[in-house]
Amino acid sequence: MRLALAKVAWDHPFTVVGYKRLVRRRLGWVASLGGPPLVALACIGRVPHAGTIFALTTMLAAPLLPWVTIAYFRRHRVKAVLQAYPWCEWPCRHPRYVTGNPATIAIPFREDFTATLRILPFPIALAQLENDHPDRIWFAGDPRFGGVVSPVGGHYPVRVVPHTPRREECGGEGFDLARRVGLVRASGKATRT
Repeated sequence: MRLALAKVAWDHPFTVVGYKRLVRRRLGWVASLGGPPLVALACIGRVPHAGTIFALTTMLAAPLLPWVTIAYFRRHRVKAVLQAYPWCEWPCRHPRYVTGNPATIAIPFREDFTATLRILPFPIALAQLENDHPDRIWFAGDPRFGGVVSPVGGHYPVRVVPHTPRREECGGEGFDLARRVGLVRASGKATRT
């Protein structure tokens, strides 16, 4: 069952608002991890123990700062998908890992094909985000290569990629569009970020 909601997802007003919140959220991640070491660095020589604070904040921020920086710049891929594909409403399941982490979402696109998609860059419990329909999801993209999902309403767009990477044949219906928006490489392998 597929319900197309608009010509492209970007035409839905709540999607644009949700995307702007995504940009602010990711910029906040970068600022919260990169700001303290920069402030401490600027204070070295002027404030006592600034060097120690710089070293500590750098050690704490260093493991995550590259990931949040990549996530900030890869937001353009989310926007490209939303501007190229329509929102379609699908039934879904939110399988959990042993740890209880909501890292994946399963969408049955056809009777013989259920895509298990990983939520990027960090796991989010989409079923609990302003969602009156936790058993339904809005999806924009290509089921073979991933795309963007949101709780019903399009207000919280999140990038998803195939849980298990696989290589599809190059060409065919939808391949050129998926390649143009950055869902797939020229080799036929889905992008992972």
